[in-house]
Amino acid sequence: MYKTIKGALSTLLAAVLAALFLPSGPAHAATGTLEEVTGFGTNPGALRMYRYVPEGLPAGRPVVVALHGCTQNAATYGRQSGWTELADRWGFSVVLPGQTSANNLNNCFNWFQAGDIERGRGEAASIQQMTARQLADAGGSRAYVTGLSAGGGMTAVMMAAYPEMYTAGGVVAGLPYGCAQAAGSPYVCMYVGAAQTPAQWGDRVRAQNPGYTGPWPRLTVFHGTSDTTVKPVNMADLVEQWTNVHGTDQTADAKDTVGGYPHAVYRDAAGAVAVETYEITGMGHGQPLDPGTGPAQCGTAGAYMLDVNLCAAYEMGRGWGLGA
Repeated sequence: MYKTIKGALSTLLAAVLAALFLPSGPAHAATGTLEEVTGFGTNPGALRMYRYVPEGLPAGRPVVVALHGCTQNAATYGRQSGWTELADRWGFSVVLPGQTSANNLNNCFNWFQAGDIERGRGEAASIQQMTARQLADAGGSRAYVTGLSAGGGMTAVMMAAYPEMYTAGGVVAGLPYGCAQAAGSPYVCMYVGAAQTPAQWGDRVRAQNPGYTGPWPRLTVFHGTSDTTVKPVNMADLVEQWTNVHGTDQTADAKDTVGGYPHAVYRDAAGAVAVETYEITGMGHGQPLDPGTGPAQCGTAGAYMLDVNLCAAYEMGRGWGLGA
């Protein structure tokens, strides 16, 4: 009898401790499953489409397109970046385009190939078709696009080629649109940058949709100051490109710190945020994360997924109103 009571008390105590000290967070628990979608369009870029939809997601919720970096895959990036976790927490679906080694030996999206970065062609068209399919299936009206490294370069491509489709974009350790063409080589773009004026940068975007007057997607940029794979000058070039597209200057309207890191905001003539940057001091090449169960935490550390006590996906989603 004593052993039975002792065992019951131990079980009860463990349950109480779990309730007090362990994350109960249904908001942190995965409720959906990752599935591959076929037949989403003509798929001229020969990419694969995956999506994550939280269980019981109401119709009309936003769609986030998240593009992995080189050597990564769609499923792992979606989980480690924190985007699928936030989808459960805040209620939206995630499209995870997947590159194949047949297109690029290192599984990089081809942000530097003319045939893949123009409206209606190649990988850009495939990603647009995936976005359109998920918006239709989810009954949604708002889509956002983001990505790391080569995925960040392709994020800028999608913002330039299909500005009417994306409310905002988030470039993490990536590059401005048309950078490889401006620099004469993707490697010069990555390691040195391209010599362009803000107007020249903006013209590269505007050339994709002659006559389009907006609205243009809002841009959020994260870049490590110690990144030697994609030099931080690319963040400055992104600011020049997209402030010019939005018709504003290159002087920040507000500066503060977020998580101890410099944060700058550039507003358009109407006072809306056009561009914002997060300069992650001392970080190398990768996606900023803050693993944990706190309200502002997300992500899982790994290769190119860096715990710097700030989660890029959370900051993007909060700024875009996904958590509202």
